[in-house]
Amino acid sequence: MTLACDSLGLERGGAQVLEAVSASFAPGQITAICGPNGAGKSSLLMALAGLLMAESGAVSLAGASLASIHPQDRARRIGYLPQEAVVAWDVAVENVVRLGRMPWRDRGVEAVERAIATLDLQDLRHRPVSHLSGGEKARALLARVLAGEPEWILADEPLAALDLGHQLALMRNLHDAAAQGAGVVLVLHDLAMAMNHADRVLVLDQGRAVADGAPEQALSPEVIAQVWGVTGKWLGQPGARALVTS
Repeated sequence: MTLACDSLGLERGGAQVLEAVSASFAPGQITAICGPNGAGKSSLLMALAGLLMAESGAVSLAGASLASIHPQDRARRIGYLPQEAVVAWDVAVENVVRLGRMPWRDRGVEAVERAIATLDLQDLRHRPVSHLSGGEKARALLARVLAGEPEWILADEPLAALDLGHQLALMRNLHDAAAQGAGVVLVLHDLAMAMNHADRVLVLDQGRAVADGAPEQALSPEVIAQVWGVTGKWLGQPGARALVTS
């Protein structure tokens, strides 16, 4: 059930945001997409979700063109969390989470309850989303994705609005999802989180893939200096490394 892009080219607003990007994402792994602002990370994730159509190249799921897959089937198989936490209606948290079952056209009670528990939303389930903090709303929207039980979880900056405890809890939950066979692709700005929690890192710069592999290689000091223009080194043991810059 590989998710892949081949020579993907994409323009947005008259500017080239992706140029001949090729990558293959495997189920059972967490892949982090990293890069500086404007590198094309969010555009790539949206293309992988089928939300942006490329000018050149293609996106495929299990060998089939993503464009050829019926939208309902695609929604069942790919769960997408955008960068901005936007909810159109001021409904209770549990109703937001239940929206994740729409592609299945069922209530999916067990899946909904699992997602609520996973994101630590039990005490917030009856609260209107307008009364949530930014981090609470982000957790509710991710729970909506998990309630759909997708084969692929694509999340754009899912850690940005969360405190440290919820960041670590979320990464544990995403590791669990990957261990159960889901493919997880995350856009991350926090290079230490990518280094410590991803199985693989894809680095974009100016719309091109410049590094792709294990975190130790893709986020080496040499790559960080080349892409981010920062001199630094990693300290600590695998799984608990910190980036020290100068």
